Amino acid sequence: MPHDELPSLSQTPHVQIPYERELNEQQLAGVTAAPGPALVIAGAGSGKTRTLIYRVAYLLEQGFAPDRILLLTFTNKAAAVMMERVAELLGQQLPGLWGGTFHSIGNRILRRHAPLLGYARDFTILDREDARHMIRTCLDEAGIDTSEPNFPKAAVLAEIFSLATNTHQTVAQVVQAEYPDFKEQSVRVTDVQQQYTAHKLAANAVDYDDLLTLWLRLLQEHQETREQYQRRFQYILVDEYQDTNKLQSDLIDILAAEHHNVMVVGDDAQSIYGWRGANYQNILRFPDRYPETARYTIEINYRSTPEILQVANAAIAANVHQFPKQLTAVRRSENKPALVVCRDARQQAEFVAGHALHLRDEGLSLSSMAVLYRSHFQALELQLELTRRNIPFSLASGVRFYEQAHIKDVAAYLRLALNGRDEIAFKRLVELLPGIGPKAADKLWQAFAQQAVNGRSDPENRSPVADALESCAGGVPKKAAGAWPDFVATISQLETKEDQRGNRAKPAAMIRHVLEAGYEDYLKANYDNSRSRLEDLEQMANYSSRFESTEDFLTELALITNLEAEEEPAVREFDEQIRLSTIHQAKGLEFDAVFIIMLCQGLFPTQQSLRTADGLEEERRLLYVAITRARHHLFLSYPLLRTGFGEDRQEHSQFLNEIPKELLEHCDLTTYGRRQ
Repeated sequence: MPHDELPSLSQTPHVQIPYERELNEQQLAGVTAAPGPALVIAGAGSGKTRTLIYRVAYLLEQGFAPDRILLLTFTNKAAAVMMERVAELLGQQLPGLWGGTFHSIGNRILRRHAPLLGYARDFTILDREDARHMIRTCLDEAGIDTSEPNFPKAAVLAEIFSLATNTHQTVAQVVQAEYPDFKEQSVRVTDVQQQYTAHKLAANAVDYDDLLTLWLRLLQEHQETREQYQRRFQYILVDEYQDTNKLQSDLIDILAAEHHNVMVVGDDAQSIYGWRGANYQNILRFPDRYPETARYTIEINYRSTPEILQVANAAIAANVHQFPKQLTAVRRSENKPALVVCRDARQQAEFVAGHALHLRDEGLSLSSMAVLYRSHFQALELQLELTRRNIPFSLASGVRFYEQAHIKDVAAYLRLALNGRDEIAFKRLVELLPGIGPKAADKLWQAFAQQAVNGRSDPENRSPVADALESCAGGVPKKAAGAWPDFVATISQLETKEDQRGNRAKPAAMIRHVLEAGYEDYLKANYDNSRSRLEDLEQMANYSSRFESTEDFLTELALITNLEAEEEPAVREFDEQIRLSTIHQAKGLEFDAVFIIMLCQGLFPTQQSLRTADGLEEERRLLYVAITRARHHLFLSYPLLRTGFGEDRQEHSQFLNEIPKELLEHCDLTTYGRRQ
């Protein structure tokens, strides 16, 4: 048989694996699908991975050589697990099977053909820090000073370039849509991208995204190479297809262009990564691109109780753009999920902490529980409550709220305004300014401390810290000279800021003043996730509003931070930790008990998502993912009041209106007394 000719699936197979016994009817239909394009819609908890594993085994039993099958996944771990389990099924290792992430397969192919694209085969792959360093070099060579207003730093530029690459958009289009603060700089940003591309080629280096863009370019521009891989990969299987972007979809379509033997597996209802370039339309329009597509739906859920699945089905039903499905349960019936109405975020935190302990007393381990939320800042009150009660918890982000850089930055402004001898706060703030590193910060501190000691003691002098800062202006590095007066003015205003009654302003007002005085612009220029960081700081301001003075707030902040540090060794020794996570970070996981908090309009769904129908549908899919993480217990909760300047009533999420009332147990805690 010639090298590139393979047996078809029409041949009678020699079946070794008892597929009918080990798979349910829906899984079996997908596993034994005939040649041609196939779309497998695998609902949450329905055994998607099992279906893929048995599909690979089935193809091998039909006579497909391992090196003619390409299995594309989103993590190397997933690919390794799948290939290991296939080998166990067949009783032999399969070193020839091509399996891995899109990027790892792209790297493997580019190592063979890099010279066709002007690269040597030993090219270097830049990590994120390497890429940012090279972008900074391009900025320096272009004479661009990123300390100037409204020009993004290297980290933000890297995200702009990446999003443009993965969505097949121009840099100008991405800036206009996602980074409007920099729209006047679009031309210069595009120039930097071109310089960055040239630098990479000169250095024989590629970044992470290049592993896909260069692979696609290789296939598009070099017919012989394209045909080689179209012949080699006689069957293509793609996991988590709903999370693919335009670039990945194009790669699959080129490889499958001749034979159309491509099976994509996923769940359109779990497409939640649009913000990073994933295009849910890839899975919805797959039958349009392949009119002969056979569609298989797997709806039997092995994870959750019937009551939880009823809520999940209702939560996603309103989405217009979807493949309809109804998850059905294998597990027996248990309690209905609960909808818990709380007075405010503090009472919500008290409920979660108290009920988690109650569930533990009933036999559930803390490690089998999770609290899920839309954005990280929404867990602030809960982190504080768990810390107070000495309940061990882990954060999916790995960084507790008050340990984050932007939280510590803003706290440093307040600390320095109140205490001119706070060396740590002083150095942290001056190092935020352009051209000031640790050595320059130390010199400035020495000069500042001397001025503060010898400064005027006149009680009419209401800005002693600002006066001392102003006296140090002569020693400020040139790059920071333009920013120094604004820094001094901000500290001066914080020192003298008063409320309407002439009292010293409370911490919430001071935090918001720091943002308005320039820190918000600093976040936008330095962080690709500036929006979420601003939300963190708004939540910090809301929380601080309950304190009578800024001194009280900073004292509480220090006590909580130190308590967390003291408890850390003990927490590490605990086998049990309740998991706190954004929903995005919890995808693919499952827990015995799940609490979904802050289901308020404007928070979940977010205010931004309400602007477009697509945005709202993705938020609804996000809720569906959160609900389907739960095995036995599910709690949905929201607070009625949002604290800030006073207490504002907030609406519950519109998504709760879409879940029939009879599917939930309703619990109103607002009439209960507040814990003392």
